[in-house]
Amino acid sequence: MSAPTNDRSAASGEFCRRTRREFLWQTGAGFTGLALTGLLSWDGFLGPRVQAAEPATEPDNPFLPREPHFPARAKSVIFLFMYGGPSHVDTFDYKPRLYALDGKTIQVKTFGRGGRKSEGRVVGPKWNFRQYGQCGKWVSDLFPHLATCVDDIAFIQSMVADSPIHGSAMLQMNTGRILSGSPCLGTWVNYGLGSVNQNLPGFVVMLDPTGGPISGAKNWSSGYMPATFQGTLLRSSGAPILNLQRPAGLSREAQRRLLDSLAEYNRDHFADRADNSDLAARINSYEMAFRMQQYAPDAVNLAEESAATETLYGIDQPGTREFGRRCLLARRLVERGVRFIQLYAGGAHNDDNWDAHGDLVKNHNYHAGRTDKPIAGLLKDLKQRGLLDSTLVIWGGEFGRQPTAEYAEGTGRDHNAYGFTMWMAGGGIKGGVTVGETDELGSAAVIDRQHVKNLHATVLHQLGLNPDRLTYFYGGLDQKLVGVEGAEPIRAII
Repeated sequence: MSAPTNDRSAASGEFCRRTRREFLWQTGAGFTGLALTGLLSWDGFLGPRVQAAEPATEPDNPFLPREPHFPARAKSVIFLFMYGGPSHVDTFDYKPRLYALDGKTIQVKTFGRGGRKSEGRVVGPKWNFRQYGQCGKWVSDLFPHLATCVDDIAFIQSMVADSPIHGSAMLQMNTGRILSGSPCLGTWVNYGLGSVNQNLPGFVVMLDPTGGPISGAKNWSSGYMPATFQGTLLRSSGAPILNLQRPAGLSREAQRRLLDSLAEYNRDHFADRADNSDLAARINSYEMAFRMQQYAPDAVNLAEESAATETLYGIDQPGTREFGRRCLLARRLVERGVRFIQLYAGGAHNDDNWDAHGDLVKNHNYHAGRTDKPIAGLLKDLKQRGLLDSTLVIWGGEFGRQPTAEYAEGTGRDHNAYGFTMWMAGGGIKGGVTVGETDELGSAAVIDRQHVKNLHATVLHQLGLNPDRLTYFYGGLDQKLVGVEGAEPIRAII
C-alpha cells in the first residue's frame, strides 16, 4: 500500500498537512538546517563559538602567540602553591570565638581524612590577629610582611573543593578535576594564548627542595593535550634545567648543523604522522632545548640583581633565602614573557609541608616564616616595576584545615575542603577586598561560596580567555577546564 500524503496526529486524530519547508526539513533529516545553525553559531547568535585545537601540521612552533577572546588585564600568572593545606583560621580568616572555645568539645560537623565527625575539641588560634591597611583586613601575626600588602590583595574566604584528600584535591586545584589525566591550568593558559618568548618554556614549575608534591608530575602534566604544553621543571640554583648542557667537545655551531640535519629527517617522518602530537612535541623539544641552552642560564642569573633587591626578597637571610630566590626568579621569568609560573612551598609529606596534623605551631611558624617576606617582596617588587598590573599572583593550598583537633591530644588540625581561604593580587584584581565568609568557627563556607572552578574561571578571564569558549576536542567532547557545566569568574574581585 502506498504511503499516505498526509500525516495523522496520534494525539488528536486529525490530519496535518506538511508545508514545503517541513517537507524539505523532514526528507533531508534536518541537514538543511545545519548550515544555518552553523552560520548563526559562528556569529555568536546561538551561543559562544568554541576554540579547539587544530591538528598538528607543523612541529616547529606550537607556541606562536594567539589573540585572546577579549582584551586581557593580565599577561602572566604566578601561582604560589602552599602544598599541604594552610590553616585559614590561623592566617587570614579571623574567628575570635575560637579563642574562648579553645580546648572545649563542641558539636560541629567536619569531614577530613579521618572521615565524618559530629563533634570535636576546638583548637583556638595560636597567633594574634591585627588589622592592616586602609581596608582594615585582619591578618595573623604569622604574616607581618605580607600584612603590609593587604590593600593590593583580594581575599577569597569562602573557597570550597570536592575532596579532603591531598592527591585528588591537588589535582583539582591544578586541573579542575579530582582524577588524573587532564591538562593543568598552566597548560590551558599556554594552549589558549601561546607564548611571547620562544626561547623559554611557557609553563614553568619550581618545586620545594624537600621534594615534589603527592601525585608528582600529574600536577603539571598536559593530560590529553599535546605534550608540548606540559610544565617544565626549573631549578633556582645550579643548572636551571637538568640534562640541558651541550655535550663536552661539541661546539654550538656543530650542534646547530647536527640539529638542522636531524630536522630534515624529522620533517619527512612527521609528514605522514601529522596527527601524532607526542611526536610533534618531541621534535619541537630539540629546538626548544637548543634555544634554552643559551637563554635559560641568563634567566636564573640572580647575580644581576642588586643587594637591595635581595634584601627585599629575604635572600640575605638563611631562613628565607631558598624561597626568596624562587620568588625573585619568578619575577625574572615574568619579565621575559613566561606565561605561567608555579612555585611550591612545601614538599614530600607531613611537616615538610603545611599538613599540620601534629604540632600546628611548629609547622606553621616554619612554613610561614620561610615564605612571608619573600612573597611580600615579590608583590612589592612587581608593583614598583610596573609589572603587578599585568601579573596575576595567586596564593593558596589544596584546601584549608578544621577548627577542631584531629587527635585526642595536640594542636594538629585535619583537612577541610568545605571552607578555606585563597587570595589573588595584580592582573586587574581589586585590592583591599574580601569575598565570602565561613561560619563563626571556620568549618564551612556559608556566604558567597566559590568553587575551585570559579577560581580557574577568574584566572582565564583576567588573561582575556572566556572559560566557556576555551575548549579542546577530546573523547568526543569539547573539553573545558571549568567542566561541561561551566563556571563564572568571581566578579566581586574583578
